[in-house]
Amino acid sequence: MPSIINNQPLTKLNVLSFKGIQMKTFHITWLTFFACFFGWFGLAPLMPTIRLDLGLTKAQVGNTIIAAVSATIFARLIIGKLCDSWGPRKTYTALLLIGAFPVMLVGLAHSYTSFLLFRLAIGVVGASFVITQFHTSVMFAPNIKGTANAVAGGWGNLGGGVTNMLMPVIFATIVGFGYTKAEAWRYAMVIPGIMLLVMAVVYYRCTKDTPEGNYDGINRMKKPSSKTDWSILSDWRVWSLALAYAMCFGMEITFDGVAALHFTDTFKLSQGSAGFWAGTFGFMNIFARALGGISADTVGKKYGMKGKGILLAAMLLLEGCGIILFAHAGSLSMAIISMVTFALFLKMANGATYAITPFVNEKNVGMVSGIVGAGGNVGGMLFGFLFKSTFITYVEAFQYIGYAVIVVSLIVLVTRYTVSKKVVIIEGTTLKNSALQTV
Repeated sequence: MPSIINNQPLTKLNVLSFKGIQMKTFHITWLTFFACFFGWFGLAPLMPTIRLDLGLTKAQVGNTIIAAVSATIFARLIIGKLCDSWGPRKTYTALLLIGAFPVMLVGLAHSYTSFLLFRLAIGVVGASFVITQFHTSVMFAPNIKGTANAVAGGWGNLGGGVTNMLMPVIFATIVGFGYTKAEAWRYAMVIPGIMLLVMAVVYYRCTKDTPEGNYDGINRMKKPSSKTDWSILSDWRVWSLALAYAMCFGMEITFDGVAALHFTDTFKLSQGSAGFWAGTFGFMNIFARALGGISADTVGKKYGMKGKGILLAAMLLLEGCGIILFAHAGSLSMAIISMVTFALFLKMANGATYAITPFVNEKNVGMVSGIVGAGGNVGGMLFGFLFKSTFITYVEAFQYIGYAVIVVSLIVLVTRYTVSKKVVIIEGTTLKNSALQTV
């Protein structure tokens, strides 16, 4: 049995293990991201009620969807930089504390304008993804980064599905205690806010910035440089990954925001039933994103980064075709089948994207992760404009998005994702160095 050294990145992911700061951080970071989805998208499955309560038009609903993802664009860029310089532990704690308050207080909104501003403020919580991916990348060795990132991101994204399923239940329970529907959606959002405050305490007390310790305590020579190499902005690989993430994660958060409304308006489902089927989409994160990361790591061992790029392009192509099928589904059963199909490839593409991202620029992993992550939200924001338009239907919006995903898959296909010689050597070895730990 190999010797165990507790201060090195792990070369193996054992999801049943809680041993060592690496696995403890892994489980806490995905669970925290899971909780963030309750705050970020807790309002989405309640929008049929909120729309009626506040008298929102289709365009106004679309603006709130855009607000929910647009603030995250800038937040992710800032958060990525803070991860490099301040450390993921403090950064996550601060984000959770700041984000909890608009989540809990959104119930004070009684007009379209105030609700829009709260949605904008809540959008900052979406930057939690960057910290989750950064922290997981730090805790695991190159041979397993893609898988670890995909599992952590996927299980965190699972919160989007559970939120769609559970928030209508919380809402109905509050109504059952005698409150009106207008009161119930407001009180329901207090619960996600409390979850964020609890996770802030857990994250600060139970995680560390790196396997060696926190940034404040480790040797400053080993601490990542706080100086950003701005040349990454001229690296096309970064932008092609941002485009790819716009098409997969951007579509995911867009669908999380509009699915319940789409099922309610198109197939005349109740709020609870619409939330259930919308939740099915998110629930696939329990395995699909991880499958994408595992597939990318497996392909990478044999075909290198070129193979990972081709895999990502294929996932995007199949996602785009699936979205077009969903757009033209004429019945609820066909809509569900096509939704599950495109969801599988979409979430696998999420995992494959972040199996490439950590290797693009080793010295600025946080900043690159932030740019790619922000790309996802740019996609979500742009897609939101389609759904707010009074000139096109939701069905047409889905169709246009499907075409866009297919175009980006071709761009990804022709992009060469190469990494430094140092990383290639590490990734291609058997990793027998005793300084690399397995649990």
